[in-house]
Amino acid sequence: MSRPAVFLDRDGTINEQMGYINHISRFQLLPRAAAGIRLLNDADIPVVVVTNQSGLARGYFPKELLDEVHAQMHRQLAASGAHVDGIYICPHYPEAKLPEYRVQCDCRKPQAGLFLKAAADLDLDLARSYVVGDRWSDLKAAHRCQATGILVLTGYGRGDHAYIGPTQAIQPRTVAEDLYDAATWILADLKRATDGETP
Repeated sequence: MSRPAVFLDRDGTINEQMGYINHISRFQLLPRAAAGIRLLNDADIPVVVVTNQSGLARGYFPKELLDEVHAQMHRQLAASGAHVDGIYICPHYPEAKLPEYRVQCDCRKPQAGLFLKAAADLDLDLARSYVVGDRWSDLKAAHRCQATGILVLTGYGRGDHAYIGPTQAIQPRTVAEDLYDAATWILADLKRATDGETP
């Protein structure tokens, strides 16, 4: 039977929002991010990173750096007893500097392509899953794949909540201070669903 999962945005949700991480020194985990992921790991809930990385398309950094950043993320999470079960990347951008990335794709958030691929690869139930991010593009992607969208106030989240959110038709199911608070809320929500309670 397909399982629910938690899909995480990367920049601004797991690590500090730096614009483009064009050097390994710019990758810094947010406080309590590893602890939040570990809560989900301990509950045996798959955790999947879904991230737009148009910096590749724009020529701001090579793929080797992106691989190095994700290896660093794995190491830092592991040091706190946490892990992610998959990383799905959209490198595309319609006005890309590099021709191989200059495509109109179905994987760049808020499109749902990466979520659908992860669900197929890992046997996940999107309708019972959660998407956590700091941008409205994350919430729109959640809506498109019928998952529950959660906004965190880290990264761009606080500003988006104040200035972008009020004009949006799609709203988060809840707003969390950070990834740890989002994970705590998700675990409680899953327990409510298991117990047959109405939120």
